[in-house]
Amino acid sequence: MSADRELHAETTINASPDRVWKLLTNLDRMPEWSPELVKMLPLKPGGLRVGQWYVGINRRKGMVWPTRNVVAVLEPGKTLAWDTKTSGARWIFEVAPEGEGTRLAQRRPVPTRLTLISKAFAPVVLGGSDAHADELEAGMRTTLSRIKATLES
Repeated sequence: MSADRELHAETTINASPDRVWKLLTNLDRMPEWSPELVKMLPLKPGGLRVGQWYVGINRRKGMVWPTRNVVAVLEPGKTLAWDTKTSGARWIFEVAPEGEGTRLAQRRPVPTRLTLISKAFAPVVLGGSDAHADELEAGMRTTLSRIKATLES
């Protein structure tokens, strides 16, 4: 499989779309759920909005690195997406009613291509681009299961 393939995970949560959205858009809490994310730091005033910049602090084993992220899509109650300028990836969360609950999906497409820095960093530091993509996809499943557990507890 290719490192720039679209990664995907989804779950159904026994909670209303409004509750899921409210929790999901509290980016201060995202490190509770994501196995790789340590912190999302906003760089401009104005809160969560299209165009807002964030520095993501990530970690894997003993390695810590920053990413530069820009909120690209914010459709209240439906879609939150940011572009990770450092890697060339887009991270998308989609919320939709499903039965009595909510379907929460997370996708990571690479709209154009992975950046040169990403292509150089992953093989040297993260065990290879393809292996890291597999790890990211597993991490997405973990993130969604942790969000689900938080909302259903």
